[in-house]
Amino acid sequence: MKKLLTLVLSLIGLTTQAQQLPDTGISGVYEVMVAVKDAQYAMRYFGEFGFTLKDSAQFSAVQAKELYGVDSKLRTYRLQNGAIDAHGLVRILVWDKPLGEGVGYVMPETIGQRMAVMLTNDIVRLMDIYKAERANGEKWLPIEPIFDDPLRIKANQKVDFFNRPVGVRETAVYGDFFTHVFFQRYGYTINGYGTIGPHSPLQSSEFTHHDFVIKGDIDQVTRYYSEALGMKPEQKEHTVDGDWLKGPKQVFQMPDGYSHDYRGFVSPNNICGKLKFFVPRAPKPDRSEHQRIGELGMTLHSFWTPKLAMVHELVTKQGIKPSKMQKNEFGENSFVFVGPDGVAWQIIEKTTTQHAPKTKLEFTFLKN
Repeated sequence: MKKLLTLVLSLIGLTTQAQQLPDTGISGVYEVMVAVKDAQYAMRYFGEFGFTLKDSAQFSAVQAKELYGVDSKLRTYRLQNGAIDAHGLVRILVWDKPLGEGVGYVMPETIGQRMAVMLTNDIVRLMDIYKAERANGEKWLPIEPIFDDPLRIKANQKVDFFNRPVGVRETAVYGDFFTHVFFQRYGYTINGYGTIGPHSPLQSSEFTHHDFVIKGDIDQVTRYYSEALGMKPEQKEHTVDGDWLKGPKQVFQMPDGYSHDYRGFVSPNNICGKLKFFVPRAPKPDRSEHQRIGELGMTLHSFWTPKLAMVHELVTKQGIKPSKMQKNEFGENSFVFVGPDGVAWQIIEKTTTQHAPKTKLEFTFLKN
């Protein structure tokens, strides 16, 4: 069993070679921010997954221009799933004068696309719901779920009725204002990596990790996550994921012979809130010019840290130009920047959370 767990940990990137990382105290991804026209609909929508309103605030156009670079009044709403307040929240932004329609409803692996991932207990039910929405003419593209053993837990073992398969069934639902990835576990659990409570009508968790489709040299444009933010890379160098991997091939609708470069990062302070980056190796539509703060859709994410000034200095040393440190609309000390990968971040000063995040990955295998 010890050898099995070592194999599993290495495959998901938590037994990397030693790397000197700055001790920034950085969290996993705290919030995904989505700009919408109708806040009431968005809150009702995310409420079906178990998110409830925790705070709301507003900014004048002058204040928004100074922090976000957008000359528009802003109303914002912070939603949380159950008691999980260290990662996986959603912030709804309503710009009085949005800069554009955003990336929008596009094909899988369009450059600039963002995807938010959550655990569910009933992936088939979710597919039925989104298929019905699509039949109603709504802009949703649900991908048929596929089962795989990405951790290769039973790669060299016989699988039968009594020695049942272990793995995940996963899917993506591409939408106009939001794009989801859902996964359901079979045969194991990970404490602290996706928490589903009875408060969630669709039996779904907080956001566990986040996917980004970007362009450029993936090693160069993402190195600041380690050097400035102190996040652990899943592997020393990026990997190439191709059509021999059933999960990514289905989720991204990859044709035979197609590959993309992949790199992932995880906070040393939280096993959840991971980052996954993909650079297509074949021509794809590029909507990255619409992936900017102030446009509609998923345009901004946040981390929190008790060492805000340190992180600001490290980001600046990377040649990135952050905003000055100032209060955000919730009165939190923060700053905003756009990395060389085109991803926009808000770093928030925060020292504690009510729900302590897990920092050690522990598998519990089930007889189901």
